[in-house]
Amino acid sequence: MEYFSNSIDRHLAELTSEGILIQVSQGLYYAPHKSKFGLVPPDDQTLIERFLKDDDFLLLSPNSYNNLGFGLTQLYNITWVYNHKRKGKFELNGKHFEFKLKTSFPKSVTKEFLLVDLLNHLEYLAEEQDSVLHKLPSKLKEYNLIELMKITQQYGS
Repeated sequence: MEYFSNSIDRHLAELTSEGILIQVSQGLYYAPHKSKFGLVPPDDQTLIERFLKDDDFLLLSPNSYNNLGFGLTQLYNITWVYNHKRKGKFELNGKHFEFKLKTSFPKSVTKEFLLVDLLNHLEYLAEEQDSVLHKLPSKLKEYNLIELMKITQQYGS
């Protein structure tokens, strides 16, 4: 953009006021695509990749824990971003993200990783911890125990 403009701030303001660009956060914009239902926001993966200027991160919602069969039902309005660059809570395009610095994390979320991550974050969740821990032994047969041990050693705290 700098190559084409001698007044970036003014041109960005013009493009934003005309609806050609939408500001996601300071210094981060996107050109919305239109569908028959209205404007299509950028997907979270692309949004975070542009925000971090890096593709080495993992998106995880604590709502995913509800699918593990422990009777968890709480819904959370946040997505965690495991990464190596940023820490803190940010609102991007109306969505809440919490960036967590992690030394390592997998490329994708597996059932085994999700269980280890649940146990890592159990004290921060609005669920009854004892209930989850009580159900854990009977649920272990549903997991690949060799993979679970590797994930536990790699990512457990």
